[in-house]
Amino acid sequence: MAGGLAVEVRDLRKIYRTRRGRQAAVAGLDLSVPRGGVHGFLGPNGAGKTTTIRMLLGLIAADSGSILIFDHPIPSGINQVISRVGAIVEQPRFFPAFTGRKNLILLARGIGAPPSRVDQVLAEVGLGDRGRDRFGKYSLGMKQRLAIAATLLKDPDLLIFDEPTNGLDPAGIHEIRDTMRGLADRGKTVLVSSHILSEVAQIADTVSIIGRGRLLAEGTVAELLRTGGSESVRVGVADRRRAVELLTRAGYEVSADDGGLLVTSTEHLEPSKITELLARSGLYVNELVPMRADLESVFLELTTDDHLGAADPTGDRPQPRRAQEGQQ
Repeated sequence: MAGGLAVEVRDLRKIYRTRRGRQAAVAGLDLSVPRGGVHGFLGPNGAGKTTTIRMLLGLIAADSGSILIFDHPIPSGINQVISRVGAIVEQPRFFPAFTGRKNLILLARGIGAPPSRVDQVLAEVGLGDRGRDRFGKYSLGMKQRLAIAATLLKDPDLLIFDEPTNGLDPAGIHEIRDTMRGLADRGKTVLVSSHILSEVAQIADTVSIIGRGRLLAEGTVAELLRTGGSESVRVGVADRRRAVELLTRAGYEVSADDGGLLVTSTEHLEPSKITELLARSGLYVNELVPMRADLESVFLELTTDDHLGAADPTGDRPQPRRAQEGQQ
């Protein structure tokens, strides 16, 4: 993966006036997207993802803060990087009666891309054998892949996709995931926003999680899993009632779990300590299984209303959870 940052955002803010007063769509957001690989830009609906992407592309102006794309300031330096960026922000529009290839030929002429790129990009997104089919006959997944092909006509270094799998069936989602991963494997930087973790977790190299316009966590998927808030162990023991008493008294949270016990701690949980604690009272475990955290549990923990607190368009930002904090 190439070094440096493709996108660097610092203290970005965008506030709208509504009938209920000032509403912060983006409230002091920091965002760091490494060069190369897939970066998941994750958050619930209304978190500020689309507003942020529009500011990255110079489509709307930020109220304050800074944006750098390949070290060029946006929007003042957008002419220096526009040829290096491809994006899908809204549902793309193509002529239904024309073939996919014809649509791309017309687009290539309009943006000054060489005609030879058309067949290349069709092959890159897996539509090489369907380019001569009418666009109106394409499935939703194929239409989205043609939109990605259109962004590749300029051979950009950075691709920005806003919720690219919305409305797709499982097969279409799989196709788009494979396409994004393939682009990253060829050296592109792919920034993809989503509110559905399963779409991104399988292909992302790094992740930023936001809520109410603020950064909540960032790092690689593996690092964020290691810095998750709680750890759990499934424990099997004959006298569950006595085990619950002992473990609760020792400060663990204990709940029933399909014939066993789920033991949880907000601090680092060592299964051997549980075994020792129970064995001292004559209780011997017949099952002891650490429960692996997943990105969805981290996401849900970070984006609950209790964690986010009240949105304040002018207030101080809470400190996000950064992966390196779990490594100190």
